[in-house]
Formats: sequence, C-alpha cells, structure tokens
Amino acid sequence: MTITLSEFLAQLVSSPVLAITVALTLGVVLVNGWTDAPNAIATCVSTQSLSPKAAILMAAVFNFFGVFVMTMVNASVAATIYKMVDFGGNSQEALVALCAALFAIVTWATAAWWFGIPTSESHALIAGLSGAAIAMHGGLSGINGAEWIKVVYGLGLSTLLGFAFGWVFVKAIELVCRNMDRRRTLGFFKGGQIVGGAAMAFMHGAQDGQKFMGVFMLGIFLVQGQANVTSFQIPIWLMILCSAVMALGTSIGGYRIIKAVGMDMVKLEKYQGFAADMAGAACLLLSSVAGIPVSTTHTKTVAIMGVGAAKRMSNVNWGVVKEMVLTWVLTFPGCGAIGFLMAKLFMWLF
Repeated sequence: MTITLSEFLAQLVSSPVLAITVALTLGVVLVNGWTDAPNAIATCVSTQSLSPKAAILMAAVFNFFGVFVMTMVNASVAATIYKMVDFGGNSQEALVALCAALFAIVTWATAAWWFGIPTSESHALIAGLSGAAIAMHGGLSGINGAEWIKVVYGLGLSTLLGFAFGWVFVKAIELVCRNMDRRRTLGFFKGGQIVGGAAMAFMHGAQDGQKFMGVFMLGIFLVQGQANVTSFQIPIWLMILCSAVMALGTSIGGYRIIKAVGMDMVKLEKYQGFAADMAGAACLLLSSVAGIPVSTTHTKTVAIMGVGAAKRMSNVNWGVVKEMVLTWVLTFPGCGAIGFLMAKLFMWLF
C-alpha cells in the first residue's frame, strides 16, 4: 500500500490532524539533521578536507541517494520500525499516542543538541514509540518483542563492529603506508576523506531516512483510519521530502555536533578520519542489508574511538566519551518516559 503526492496533499489540506502529525514527523527529521546527520561529515570537516558548507551539500545529496537506493534494494529497516509497536485497533487513540511519541523525541533531541552532545534519534524514536505504546495498553502487550530485539542486536553490533573496524582499518592503512612519505599521502587521504564522508552520508540516509519514513507512513495510515496495514511502499516524493528536511537541519545546527564528534573526542589526521569514515560506513552497510536498525551516531563515534585507541588509549578524550555514553544510556528510559507521559496527557486532552 502507498499514497501518491496528490492524494497526500489533498488529505493534508482537508485534515488538520494529518497536518499536525506531518509537522511533528518532519520536526523529528529536522532534529535528526541537527544531531545525527552531522556525524557523517564530522571527520572530513574536522580534518579540513572539506569546508562545512561543501560537506553539508555533499551530505544532502548522498543522504537522498542513500534513502532512494537502499529503500529500493531493501526497505526492511523501515518495516522493522513500522512494526515495532502496536498502538491497537483504535486509529484515533493510536494517532494521539504516535504524536505524543514524536513530541517526546523532538524534546529529548533538542535538549541534547543544546548541550552539544550527539544523541541518537534512532534510539529516541524507538524509546518514544515504545513508551507511548505502553501508555496506551497499560503494559508491555503493545511491544513487538521480535522486532524490538533487533534493536538490541543493533546496539551490540554497532558497538563491537564499529570499534573493531575502526581499529583494523587504521592499522591496515598504517601498515600499507609505513614506508611512504606522509606528506605525499595527504592528497590521497584528503580525497579519501571526501569519499568516506559521502559513504557515511549515503548510509545515514539508508538507515535513518528509512526509519522516519516508516513512521511517516504509519501516521498517514492512522489518519485514514487504517490501523492494521501490514505492508507498504515508500513513494519517491516522501524520500525527497525527508532528505531535504534532514539537509536543512544539518545546515541549521550541525556544527555543534561536528565539533563534539570530529574535534573534541579525538584529534584526527586525514588518514585516521578516512579510516573512521570507511569503518562506520561498512558497519552501517552490514546492518542495513540485514534489516537491523542501528544508530548512525553510535556507529560513527565508536569507530572514531577505535581509530584513536589503535595508537594509544590516551588519544581518546574519555571525558567527552563519558558524556556521550551517559546520554545514550539515558535515552531509552528518558525518552521512553517522556513518550509515556505525553501519551497519557494527549489521550486525556483529546
């Protein structure tokens, strides 16, 4: 099942409820552009391989290609998010709960961005939806455990593989280039950083773009009174819309996260930035093909830690890492609680 652009616009004009749902969903996508998308280009900006403006433009283009290509090849990440919770057969109550979850995500992510801490909208999305579903059902019956366990797998996979790939990639580069004049390699790794940043932006679109399009389609179906749609096709106009809004978010507020990830956590040289980008992209590719939703923020930052630790552990600013990890740990209960409370409030109000 899908919806054309003309059908969507006609419903948007005639349904204030759909307009509110769309505004909240796009608000989440915009905040994702603030906090998640900048991770893709953080290293190539911090090593001065690209200017921030050029990097943001590159991220916008490759975010779209990532959304488009990977959705055509394998849309299972979107399907996983769509099926993760069951809001029940009452489409009106389900829509209220969904809006509450989206409101919780925007609140949590904006607070993290204000403090310059890269949080995961993927984890916030999952936590907020789960909290709202629990509020609706009065228990865990609204949680689809089979889909939720994929998130746990993704968390472990992105941590282990991201760190390991970062460590192995940078060691391999150092081994291959050990007898070369480092100055002569700068041009190659500067170009490699651009390719690596493009690859990360592509995979960010593949992962996060799919997640939010799955939620977008859920909102549309609930407004139509269809609470039990089990399969859907993502239209091209929605891919373009989500990519554009995500790019806008990156251009508005991305520099704080670029600084935290690419500059404060580890001081990177160009070859190290290239290794981190390729390690993160490889991990995201494996996860996307397997249909496992993972956090772009989590994957990229852990890959950078692996690169820094490959030389010596003291190269990593563990104070910054501690702040990031604490935010990740608090995201599930924190955003879940906000989603729960907002769902209760919205259902009482409406």
